[in-house]
Amino acid sequence: MRIQKASSVPRKFAALLLGVCFTFVFNAAAQNESAPGAGVYAIKGAKIFTLAGTPIDNGTIVIREGKIAAVGANVQIPSDAKVIDATGLEVYPGMLDPVTQIGLEEVSAVKATVDTTETGEFNPDVTAATAFNADSAHVDVTRADGITEVLVVPGAIGGFFGGGGGSVIGGNASAVDLGGWNINDMVIRRDAAMELTWPTIAGGSFDPETFSFHRLPFDEAKKQYQKRVDEISDLFDKARHYGQAMQSGATNFPQDLKLAALARVVDGQEPLLVIADSDRDIRHAVEFCEAQKVHMILGGAADAWKTIDLLKKDNIPVIIGPILSIRQDEDDPYDAEYTLASKLFSAGVKIAFGSFNTSFSRRLSQYAGTAVGYGLPHDEALKAVTVNAAQMLGLDDIGTLEPGKVANVVVTNGDLLELRTQVKYLFIKGQLTSLDNKQRELYERYSKRPKTATP
Repeated sequence: MRIQKASSVPRKFAALLLGVCFTFVFNAAAQNESAPGAGVYAIKGAKIFTLAGTPIDNGTIVIREGKIAAVGANVQIPSDAKVIDATGLEVYPGMLDPVTQIGLEEVSAVKATVDTTETGEFNPDVTAATAFNADSAHVDVTRADGITEVLVVPGAIGGFFGGGGGSVIGGNASAVDLGGWNINDMVIRRDAAMELTWPTIAGGSFDPETFSFHRLPFDEAKKQYQKRVDEISDLFDKARHYGQAMQSGATNFPQDLKLAALARVVDGQEPLLVIADSDRDIRHAVEFCEAQKVHMILGGAADAWKTIDLLKKDNIPVIIGPILSIRQDEDDPYDAEYTLASKLFSAGVKIAFGSFNTSFSRRLSQYAGTAVGYGLPHDEALKAVTVNAAQMLGLDDIGTLEPGKVANVVVTNGDLLELRTQVKYLFIKGQLTSLDNKQRELYERYSKRPKTATP
């Protein structure tokens, strides 16, 4: 009896396991077949900002199988479409944050939740998508404000601003959709740009153990700076030779993943995202990229208004850092941050806005809206949070609402750049995506708190 009972347990367990697996496969197949991304939607009656032409009043946009099928004022609604009446609402392309660390950082003060950097200063073989956490709470919070795509940039925390310590070459930044179960569902391009934090001539360093600042003589600081620049130049030269050897078909050299990754940059397959703020660092970075003949995108760029002629001459696009901050240089105009976008645009420099942050990525539209108040045309501000960044990164399938483009669509109850505007519907790759998030959950919870509750 004992032998018979023992042998029957595995059989029952196997049958149960088989049933569970069958149910899982059946449900998965059913979900895939009925997934919103594979369906048809029609958004009618809205004012549509395609950013590929003039706005369309009382327009209709049709989404089919993840793509925009039609958009216009006289579009016929398919009989099989799920119709959203958007009368009185506005429709925009989803916004793109081109410098953030969403998915790499959860709580900056908790080291175990931070995966932004690797050991060492030069890590071109690192790819952000490898470490991306699709379950991050920041993903839901950010997309609820109309951001449908991000460029996840690896690198040292704090290194974005002023070329601080840590990684010099952070690695490959990955373009990611903010909708999907995992990184395989969400990734647009794993190696969309290579991040380089340009070194700076630092006047000293901060010691967190003693909570004190150690000053460094200028000559010594300049010597350290030049040493770092020489190391970068040497690495790029080696990458160029390595790439040439690979293209020639030679096999008598050791494999080097770092040089192989950088070879994509030096031969023009991947842009170089250079983070630099001061005008001196910007000029040095531009000179370096000219000498190396690489495609440069400038990020941060607080002092770019002092180097406009150089940026215009070399046709270098700029991703402007967060402008809701106080100038560090007391000799600069008080509104230097706010007018930067307008000055660059007026000079013919292509611009985009980036959050350079994780938790505040959701403020992207506020940066653009503030710049409008300081001279940047409204339609150009919209482009600076949508199509411009996509063009900089060579992501041609997103950024505008045109037939054939990926249906990353935002429906709002007002101007996308206004602080009080709310997102009503959000589509990512044609899928109607939930706007639920941690912040909304907390708001709804505490808004129902009894007035008589103990403080």
